[in-house]
Amino acid sequence: MSGAFQPVTPSPDLRYRRVLLKISGEALAGDKGFGLDFAMIERLAGEIELVAALGAGLGIVIGGGNIVRGGQMARHGMDRVAADYMGMLGTVINAMAMQDVLERRGIDTRVMTAIRMEELAEPYIRRRALRHFEKGRTVIFAAGTGNPYFSTDTAAVLRAIQMKADVIIKATGVDGVYSADPRQNPDATLYETLGYREIIGGELGVMDQTAITLCKENRLPLIVLNIHRPGAVAAALRGERVGTLVQ
Repeated sequence: MSGAFQPVTPSPDLRYRRVLLKISGEALAGDKGFGLDFAMIERLAGEIELVAALGAGLGIVIGGGNIVRGGQMARHGMDRVAADYMGMLGTVINAMAMQDVLERRGIDTRVMTAIRMEELAEPYIRRRALRHFEKGRTVIFAAGTGNPYFSTDTAAVLRAIQMKADVIIKATGVDGVYSADPRQNPDATLYETLGYREIIGGELGVMDQTAITLCKENRLPLIVLNIHRPGAVAAALRGERVGTLVQ
């Protein structure tokens, strides 16, 4: 590990002092579309380092779509439960890769898994996770909720609620929530703010309905932003206008 990162006092400029960052597995694949692109992981780690430097408490959930998609395999005839567990194992691989890169940058990081595998990572225990936050560690939550039929979006919201996060940030490849896919429709409108009822009723595809409902019931604000814009996550935590705010 390089020079150890020392936890810092939260910046007075922070609007949100504890955040759960949701990153898709595909983001780790970069342009390759599959597997791990370590140049991309290094870039994402740089964004996370900016957040750590602000002194914000940070939890991370990474999807597993760059390795295996449980739902897709189930559509090809595989047992859905087995396919979903394979997807959960993919998130563990991604979490370990991100941990390695972060720790080489000197950021104290723990991986906690919802499926027990003590040789690789700590089992998820809420009180232990909260203690990691108190000590200024970055925590990567892997293996989803530990149950099939639940997406990593739902796992991210669940962990955010359990960790008493002030906000959940969903990192995407576009600048926020649009009225249509901006990559297919250049006239699509970017929303600056939305209500959860509009997300649910409009079927805008921000997160699955279970995740959105959990956010709404627990009054957890959600920011959807472009992870490829340098400094976007840190700017959002300072309360700057970035992406789309859903609340």
